[in-house]
Amino acid sequence: MSLIFLYGPPGSGKSTIGRMLAKTLDMPFVDLDRTIEQRKGCPVREIFANEGETAFRAYERQTLLDVIAEGGNRVISLGGGTLLNPENRQAAEAAGKILCLRANAETILARVRRTPGTRPLASSRESTEELLRRRAEHYESFPLFVQAGVHRSIHAMVLAAEVALGTFCVVGMGRSYPVCVGSGILSNPSYLETTPHMVVVGDSHTMPLYGNAVAELLRNRGCAHVSTFEFPFGEASKTVQTIGAIWNAFRMGGIERGDTVVAVGGGVVGDLTGFAAATWLRGVKWIGIPTTLLSMVDSSVGGKTGADLPEGKNLVGAFHQPSLVLADTDTLSTLPEKELRCGFAEAIKHAIIADPGLLDHLPSIDDFRNNRPNVARFVARAMAVKIHIIQADPFEKGIRAALNLGHTIGHGIEKASAFRVEHGEGVAIGTVLETQAAERMGIAQQGLTEKVRAAFASVGLPVELPNGIDRTAILNAMNHDKKKADGIVRFAVPERMGKVRTGVAVPPEVLNQVLGA
Repeated sequence: MSLIFLYGPPGSGKSTIGRMLAKTLDMPFVDLDRTIEQRKGCPVREIFANEGETAFRAYERQTLLDVIAEGGNRVISLGGGTLLNPENRQAAEAAGKILCLRANAETILARVRRTPGTRPLASSRESTEELLRRRAEHYESFPLFVQAGVHRSIHAMVLAAEVALGTFCVVGMGRSYPVCVGSGILSNPSYLETTPHMVVVGDSHTMPLYGNAVAELLRNRGCAHVSTFEFPFGEASKTVQTIGAIWNAFRMGGIERGDTVVAVGGGVVGDLTGFAAATWLRGVKWIGIPTTLLSMVDSSVGGKTGADLPEGKNLVGAFHQPSLVLADTDTLSTLPEKELRCGFAEAIKHAIIADPGLLDHLPSIDDFRNNRPNVARFVARAMAVKIHIIQADPFEKGIRAALNLGHTIGHGIEKASAFRVEHGEGVAIGTVLETQAAERMGIAQQGLTEKVRAAFASVGLPVELPNGIDRTAILNAMNHDKKKADGIVRFAVPERMGKVRTGVAVPPEVLNQVLGA
């Protein structure tokens, strides 16, 4: 990560939101106006009154350049006119990301009234409206923005800021780690820290596309010993045998406890590499670089790692947090259309769990192909749902089980089809059937199944069981599900859009009805 600048009209909440955002991202906070006041020994309003705006802007420019020169990862709140100077804007854009808080006069005046006399350029409705009119084009020129509002909570604003920036900090499992989402991340070497020895792991699809380039990037960053390991693409490789081969690659690559391994690929690559890292020398650091939509919005965060056994998916595993997750949305442009649709399944699941508004912002396939900006924001918003749930429940003792929505039946479908049904397709069908079961049990709102069905169908995902699939095989696979407790499989089922109930035991007769067994 780098510097984050919060900008916008006076009174838009830059200092309040910036301070909370810095805390959320585990970064230091700098208020540029407060820094100027400390240097000058008097409030900003007195500088304006005694020396004029021209003198203040000179102090402001020098202070900005000094703060930028200090470097590091920090959140910096700027004054409402700091970036009117093109040279200031150029310096800030070169040093990091600028997030503009947009606000109307009503919002600004409501905030200014709480601390009268502190914002000389927004002291009345007339002066505020005139300032916004003069600077409207300027503030609208910043592509990263969040809309402030009188009735919008600080928490909601901070979450919106994280999404707009594509920057998160995951905490709750002993140590924190950053998650960065955006276009072109892998072309920026500053994101990756090196260790003396590193191994890059990918599959036969991702290694030639991205893995070798990441290895070369690490070499250029000064890592003297970078090796690569590639295994065959697909769920069939998600075995203990593949983990053994990865362990051997770690041994050959000289990976010691202070070294780092890098997973470049989808969920299978991340799960296997993460588990190998968790168990090599009782735990080494690993970096996740997800390259599929499904892995970006789901498996890349949370620290769940593992492998399949013949009896079921993910029966072997461990919680082992990555030290960094880099989701470069440019990698999605090379995904086959079917893989993109499978990724939509997890994003729609997150919408059903906690963010129904996400369904109003589903990108098109062309958006992914052309790396349009809305793709990065969509991915970040979908990831935000999982990030905030796992932070509330790191080890899946409660609400985190909501993320299993659609997976219990979905995994059974995958297994019964010998994985001809892919994970995202299984999740889509499983979510529809589990919602149907919830309706039959009186848990879900009537008609919810049709809403869920329509959401998945809108992006071309299947919503019915495949013809000829063995229903008994699905039930048998579900009975080996890792979420089984006290001999009973527990489900996460939706009550309505945006709310899920966990720990639900679905009666066998209801399961048989929805499966048509």
